[in-house]
Amino acid sequence: MKGKNKKKIMVVIGTILSMIGIAAVFFNISYSKTRTEFSQMVDSLLAQTSKESSVFTEEDIVDLPVPVQKYFRYCGYIGTPKMSFMKAVYQDVDFIFGQGRPLIKIDYIQYNFVNEPSRVAYIDSSMYGIPFEGLDAYTAGKSSMKGVLAKLFTLFNQAGETMDKASLVTCLSECLIIPHVALQDYVLWEEIDDLHAKATISCYGITADGIFAFNEKGEMLSFTTDDREATAPDGSSEKVKWSAVCGEYVETNGIRRPTVLQAIWHYDAGDLVYFDGKDVTIEFN
Repeated sequence: MKGKNKKKIMVVIGTILSMIGIAAVFFNISYSKTRTEFSQMVDSLLAQTSKESSVFTEEDIVDLPVPVQKYFRYCGYIGTPKMSFMKAVYQDVDFIFGQGRPLIKIDYIQYNFVNEPSRVAYIDSSMYGIPFEGLDAYTAGKSSMKGVLAKLFTLFNQAGETMDKASLVTCLSECLIIPHVALQDYVLWEEIDDLHAKATISCYGITADGIFAFNEKGEMLSFTTDDREATAPDGSSEKVKWSAVCGEYVETNGIRRPTVLQAIWHYDAGDLVYFDGKDVTIEFN
């Protein structure tokens, strides 16, 4: 009897070890359906994108608010090629899904496009040792956000008008990081003072706005808006003031760009820095 029990225990242990081994192999397989979906979205948007052949000129910025003009000059864009899209890569970003949730580390790749507000981003991370991926997309005026665990199980997949507006205003917040966007007809500017300018973005029947803040040198420091809602993984949302903050400008090939970018929810209980990216690398084309 004892021998049979021992055999059963060994079978159970063997089964568990086999399952662990299979899971370990599966988790380390390079193929990812979510990553493939992201790549297909990027390829589709790139196929619709025409390469720019002109350069930024003083004439392009003459009607912009004074601090925005100063930003273009300070960063060194005048006389350089206009871009049709941007790729930004972040590694080891401190990320929090929402209030009361634990901090995780993520790698983050995003593409922004100029001809119309479009933005797609891929998140690569892990939760308790299990791979976690995210896909955040805004194309053709529609937004979606998906989270996938273990490359297989969809934790959330959200969409809707609230997210459409949030994604549109996110594109606006990044319009000076990819500055050709700031010159497009879908973005309107209003001067406030020497250190602040209001920008409004309109596309696909949705309008959103926010205020950019600058320092005396010409660096853009932040963008703040009331046109975003904090959406939790369970789909619930609430309207909260939101800021994108940047700093630590570094000059590369004659262009000054911020290397630190943060996203902040300004809750009544206190600020939540839910995205804290450092040493971001930015490529234009």
